[in-house]
Amino acid sequence: MQIFIDADAFPNGIRDILIKASQRLNLPLIFVANKPLRLEKLSNLSLILVPEGPDVADDRIAEAVRPGDLVITADIPLADRVVAKNAFAMNPRGTLYTEHNIKDRLAMRDLLGELRDNGTITGGPAAFSKKDRQAFANQLDSFLVRQLKIENTKQGNPVSRR
Repeated sequence: MQIFIDADAFPNGIRDILIKASQRLNLPLIFVANKPLRLEKLSNLSLILVPEGPDVADDRIAEAVRPGDLVITADIPLADRVVAKNAFAMNPRGTLYTEHNIKDRLAMRDLLGELRDNGTITGGPAAFSKKDRQAFANQLDSFLVRQLKIENTKQGNPVSRR
């Protein structure tokens, strides 16, 4: 399993959580962005730098993701593309997108976009909070432990955590 980060619109509050989890479980963590990022020099961290432009980072992630990978993104259309490839997507607030909920989330996103365009509602999501950070950390840990247990069971290996 690899973890891809849609890093163009990414709250810094969860970067450390992801890095610690990837180190603890020895999972590749791949940031995809259209501008350089400062990353620790760790063997399992990498950056894919893409040209600027709409959806360029999203396209690169959708192209690279494999079944079973995890993508961290707030972009629901990207999450839909990821789930269609039998991978998983989680938003920075800890919501896990699956084949069971992604179409509903996509429809709700589109509806809210129309309401904003018509001036019926204004504004966007609330500011990222400590509660969001904790929800993300809890969901990430639960997801990773569950998925690694499934992978190791398929391979006949015991689950190992650093």
